[in-house]
Amino acid sequence: MKAEAYLESLLGILSGSFDLYRPYTVGGKEYPAYGYYFSLSEKFLVTEKVNLWSARMYEHILFIEAGECTMDTVREAKSLIEGHMEETLVRRGEKYPEKDHMVSYITVCIVSESTPDEDVRKAIEAYRYGKNYLFTIRGRAEGRLICADLGKEKIISNRSGRQVLKIYDRAFRAR
Repeated sequence: MKAEAYLESLLGILSGSFDLYRPYTVGGKEYPAYGYYFSLSEKFLVTEKVNLWSARMYEHILFIEAGECTMDTVREAKSLIEGHMEETLVRRGEKYPEKDHMVSYITVCIVSESTPDEDVRKAIEAYRYGKNYLFTIRGRAEGRLICADLGKEKIISNRSGRQVLKIYDRAFRAR
């Protein structure tokens, strides 16, 4: 399976829930796609004028196409999560996210046409990123690093990414 075919299949699955932007540019570099999801939960007392609580949940997914997933690709993905995505997409340049922010999942999905070597696989699986804002009063951000190994048709992810493995795996079968 080629990277373009896998990406089309995956974006077709995600299109029902995510706003998709193609292509997406970060710091002058163009990426094939970016997906954005937002969910708002609220509890009211009698009328909508008396709001007891609100909770906002976000997910941001940036896709990288790579002929081969190397340690440089993993470093680039980590830099995107910890730099651009957390600062620009979650906090929007502010010190903290907006009021009622509960959680933001920041995901980078590397679509690799060949199987990554063992060191790269271990680096992906060992990656952890989490950030709390004001002792979680303003929520938290959690980083997911996912690699779609098109050579073996297998998904590699860090611990946080395991929650969504079935979605990325389904794209192999949705031909």
